[in-house]
Amino acid sequence: MIKKYLIERKSWILLFLFMQIFIIFVAYLDSAISLKPILYIVFLLMIIFIIFVIIRYNKETKFYKSLEGWENDLDLTRIMDAESPFEKMIEQKIINQTNQLKQVASQDRLALEQEKDEILSWIHEVKTPLTAMHLMIDRLNDERMKAQLTYEWLRIHLLLDQQLHQKRIPFMENDLYIEHIALEPLIFKEIKALQSWCMKKGIGFEVQLEASEVLSDAKWLAFIIRQLLTNAVKYSDSSDIIIKSYLQNDQSIMEVKDFGRGIDPKDLPRIFEKGFTSTTVHQDNAATGMGLYLAKKVAESLLIDISVESKLGEGTTFTLTFPKNNEFVRITSM
Repeated sequence: MIKKYLIERKSWILLFLFMQIFIIFVAYLDSAISLKPILYIVFLLMIIFIIFVIIRYNKETKFYKSLEGWENDLDLTRIMDAESPFEKMIEQKIINQTNQLKQVASQDRLALEQEKDEILSWIHEVKTPLTAMHLMIDRLNDERMKAQLTYEWLRIHLLLDQQLHQKRIPFMENDLYIEHIALEPLIFKEIKALQSWCMKKGIGFEVQLEASEVLSDAKWLAFIIRQLLTNAVKYSDSSDIIIKSYLQNDQSIMEVKDFGRGIDPKDLPRIFEKGFTSTTVHQDNAATGMGLYLAKKVAESLLIDISVESKLGEGTTFTLTFPKNNEFVRITSM
């Protein structure tokens, strides 16, 4: 800030220095003027000028220092009150721009909420015929046809569920209820929902729960587990999926391990990116690239660390590391 201030006042400082040099030069040329008292006066003026610059620096930079530390979060209380006319002019411009941005942000939020409400309403309307369709499929006698239709119904159901939660994520802080959750019923409910798909692919589950409870939000945790199980089933054939939980360093850990096709090492850093699909099987039209992205977004809001290890052709392990109990103070204060 000092360097910036000196550059800002450079012309005034140079003018003052030029005037002192000019006085000394005139005294040097005019023999009638004694040079020694002139030098003494110039020395005193230099000291006064330096003191003046220091005082003015502290006074004139207060407002700009507050601007420099402002985090552009539309909170004008963090900016110091302007004093000089130019500072007041800048302050007024900032206030006007901030008010406009707040108005635009408010309008955007209202538009987003309206869009969310419309999408949610549409999804709920679609679920009604889907439920009726599921009841009709259950009454079919042809087991082969029944299995195929159930699989296609499940795909539609999962895509709608994904879309539903995607629209709710921006507002999920208003929908959190942190409590102790029993993992077994939650996991088995998600496994049961995928039962027809798993039977078609010859996939079984092995569940080992040493840590029987976790502290989280049941609805959103179920969504994360649903995405991981869906991903594991999608890329596995005729093999088991292992789900286990345990305690480590006072933290609950949960793993979902499959023995499917695995993930190419070059794809691993990108699997949680929005819309990313495998580069090794790029023609996979069934992949949307949204499941893991949404799971990561939800996990971050729940303070859950989600990581992945994989070997191409051998399988993939997703690990959920739940936060310690006292860390949930951060969630409730968000």
